Amino acid sequence: MLFDWTFFIHIGIISGALMLATFIRARVQFFQRFLIPNALTAGFILLPLYNYVFPLLGLDSLTLQALTYHLLSISFVAMSLRRAPKRKRDGRIFAMTISVLSQYAIQTVLGLVLTFIMIKTFIPDLFHSFGWLMPLGFVLGPGQAFSIGEGWRVAGIENAGNIGLTFAAIGFIVASFGGVFLINYGIRRGWMSKERAEAMNKKGIKRGVYPRGSRLPVGSLLTTESEAIDSLTLNGGMVFIAYLVAFLFLKFMGWALGFIGPTGERLATNLWGIGFIFAAIAGLGIKGLLRMMRIDHILDNQTLNRVSGFSVDFMVTAAIAAISIVIVKQYWLPILILSSTATIGCLVQIPWFTSRIFKDHQFDRMLLIFGVSTGTLSTGLALLRVVDPEFETPVASDYAYASGITFLLAIPFILSINLPVRAYETGNMLYFWLALGVALAYLLFVFISYLLLARGRAFASAGQVWHKEK
Repeated sequence: MLFDWTFFIHIGIISGALMLATFIRARVQFFQRFLIPNALTAGFILLPLYNYVFPLLGLDSLTLQALTYHLLSISFVAMSLRRAPKRKRDGRIFAMTISVLSQYAIQTVLGLVLTFIMIKTFIPDLFHSFGWLMPLGFVLGPGQAFSIGEGWRVAGIENAGNIGLTFAAIGFIVASFGGVFLINYGIRRGWMSKERAEAMNKKGIKRGVYPRGSRLPVGSLLTTESEAIDSLTLNGGMVFIAYLVAFLFLKFMGWALGFIGPTGERLATNLWGIGFIFAAIAGLGIKGLLRMMRIDHILDNQTLNRVSGFSVDFMVTAAIAAISIVIVKQYWLPILILSSTATIGCLVQIPWFTSRIFKDHQFDRMLLIFGVSTGTLSTGLALLRVVDPEFETPVASDYAYASGITFLLAIPFILSINLPVRAYETGNMLYFWLALGVALAYLLFVFISYLLLARGRAFASAGQVWHKEK
């Protein structure tokens, strides 16, 4: 064997698990009923193998961790390169943003407060940023949770990346089972019309594979002559160029900050942990350059969606398979406390919030926001497709508009993540209270925005989870 096959062996293993999961979803009603994403199933198939079997064969999870890190950034680049539709001046878009930001703020406040209580009572050795891993895993996703958690190693926190992956895996389970529970409960309680409920019987949606002879949707468009260069090559090439730019920028920042001394080196290491942000910014920069050159038409949004979707599927599978069962056993109690709190909060707060802040398609919007607040966008879209299989409502497109605004508004929030780490590292609790203050400031911003958007409905039927207009 003249060349190193390690990377492609892992890719082949992940691919095999994804194919097996696709077969299971298409054949087993349990997985169809609860809309369990194939990547989630594939990850759990590989989880015991990577913990107990593959290490005996010389295959460890380090490659999976690297895949999780890189595929996260690639998915962000692909999303940032997409040409945005003309902006709408519509309160629905901002309401979608506020709905997602509310979960950032609420879960972070709960996570930090519960972490502080556990440190002061029965788990004094718990690191101060533990509570941040809950919103990272639930709202942001496995890639971000692992990437940022691994960046904390410089402060002596060794297992945060794996704990973040565990929260993300639990979030996917909550998204699948909780989402289906909300659909069934909402139908029984009259949150959704009976006509919309009939869409749940669409076999293609539940099985995850379109039946033979179905009218297949168009997944991408060609922007090049294939004899010159394949359109996927061109769009994918732009993604990798942007990722290379992000890498060079981070290397430059590491060199420049090195002149400051140990503090600068620590900051440079932390920047690598949020490399997906710089990757997205690089993508935005290249898109702007192409627009200036009037050649941005060579990019195809649907092709970029396929690149992003491919990255997310492989990333989620790799992330779950990379979880260390030994570490989960060590932290099972705080993980259970925070996950249970987040699950109950999402099941109650999201329906309460969305049924009042939105004037139209409340149930559809609630399902999408629940999915993205516990899993990823793909999970949210899977739940939405149950009641809106052809995306005939504006819910999905509204979220597409809102996602860019959400990302920009969340950057200061993400940059504050390392504050509790400094509290753990230095013993100065001021850093912890600053992080909690940032989360509370976001919560205040969400609350004021909610009052302005919901107006008279803000506290209507306050004692009920769902508000129905009379």
